[in-house]
Amino acid sequence: MPLLCVCSPKGGVGKTMLAANIAHGLQQAGRRVLALDLDPQNALRLHFGVPLAEEGGFVRDLPRRPDWRAALRRTASGVLLLPHGALDRAGRLALDQALEHNPELLGAALREILAEPELTVVVDTAPGISHALSAVLPQADILLVPLLADGGSVAMLPELESGRFLGRGTLGAMLATRLRLVLNQVDQGSRLSAAVTDALLRRIGPRLVGLVARDEAVATALACEALLADHAPQSRAAHDLAEIVRALESALFPAKPVAHLQAGGIR
Repeated sequence: MPLLCVCSPKGGVGKTMLAANIAHGLQQAGRRVLALDLDPQNALRLHFGVPLAEEGGFVRDLPRRPDWRAALRRTASGVLLLPHGALDRAGRLALDQALEHNPELLGAALREILAEPELTVVVDTAPGISHALSAVLPQADILLVPLLADGGSVAMLPELESGRFLGRGTLGAMLATRLRLVLNQVDQGSRLSAAVTDALLRRIGPRLVGLVARDEAVATALACEALLADHAPQSRAAHDLAEIVRALESALFPAKPVAHLQAGGIR
């Protein structure tokens, strides 16, 4: 079953917000969805209304080879959730070292999850390169990278186009073919935002799957520990995200060609 990985070379670009709301959008479209949090910030759960005080999770326990089904949370949205789990600095370092020495701690669990019938997996990763991301990359169908509508995004384009931030040489080139981009916090009244959008459209064209408007509803939804489509369904950002979900669903589930019946049979 398909895996969509949300990743970014830098933080603060709306990565977790996108992962949560895309997972919810796919669920609303009739897909069975599991959201997996690989970011040690452990914030994906907040978008699904999991209380801040609940610190348990799946990824933090990977060195003990936990049963992922036992860690699964069934959220009110219908999305299945595997939280990261809270870790202090020492715990983060220990987990990173464990994944460096044995990436199969995560890789094997992912293959088992992906073997579940009719299950779509949306993964939120930590900013930059990590051992967890390296374990996900070979199994990802789409690598979705959010960018802000600012000058820094234009500066990163060569690295993104080549896939260098995901790997060097042939590996980066192969992964670059799976790369798709979303431009977040687009301000239609800003000349800089318009210029960045125009530059991205010229440079990457079809790889840009959508734009998300700068919208206060995004921040208020998180403050209420709610998903945007539930909190502010008529907001501009909610409409933008719905368009992005439709584009991603078409890419993850391409329509099968229709067979035509003729006198001689099917052609």
